Amino acid sequence: MIIIYVEVFILGLIIGSFLNVCIYRLPLEQSIIKPPSHCINCGTRLELLDLVPVLSYIFLKGKCRHCGVKISAKYPAVELLTALLFTLLFYKYSLSIYFIAAIYITAILIAVFFIDYEHKIIPDELVIAGLVGGIILVIYNIFNPIWIYGDRNWWNPLVGMVTGSGFLFIVALIGLIIYKTDDAMGMGDVKIFAPIGIFLGWKMTILALTISIFLCGIISLSLIITRLKSRQDAIPFGPFIVIGTFVTLMWGWDILNWYIARL
Repeated sequence: MIIIYVEVFILGLIIGSFLNVCIYRLPLEQSIIKPPSHCINCGTRLELLDLVPVLSYIFLKGKCRHCGVKISAKYPAVELLTALLFTLLFYKYSLSIYFIAAIYITAILIAVFFIDYEHKIIPDELVIAGLVGGIILVIYNIFNPIWIYGDRNWWNPLVGMVTGSGFLFIVALIGLIIYKTDDAMGMGDVKIFAPIGIFLGWKMTILALTISIFLCGIISLSLIITRLKSRQDAIPFGPFIVIGTFVTLMWGWDILNWYIARL
């Protein structure tokens, strides 16, 4: 069993390395396939030993072997984070169809987290990738109902797709009408909840949305109180969506059952 955990961790490191490419290139509207991985400073193509997740960063002391420019610690951080989250999901779901689904949407959301935090955008490519995986999950659920949805209704994930995105679209529409701007809620946030809703189902989508809004409110208020942000500063909602979704993937039904038991 320990061997499987190690394999899952290594898989996470590899996927995390690929996510670094997506995080850097998608906001620049560059292909994630061509050109091959290279130093963003000198343009030299990276060799195989330069691409070993985390270890390359350590052995090279965080610098490019060709030009010596410092490499951001974000790269090994993304790799380690992906490996850790994949391992937690394996602990939760073991080797199952939903484990594959969970790490798929989680990988997409890790890219969403870092891109939205840095650039305040959520690329459509990530939304599309999530929807493609979601369609496969919907088809699978028709023949083999997935327990996280909480029932055996084939349409549950489709309702989930509409639930989160629909609510955020209304918020965005109200913000546009009142403030004459889309700063209240970006359309990227609206769109990314569509695949999230498919992967979670409508019940867990409501919980993920609730957690996301709660976290955003608490953190935003804290930043304003400590004067690290002002009321006029735009705070990206995407990272909170990612955290809320992962918490729901791991402990959603535990949280819901705990709440119901105390009503």
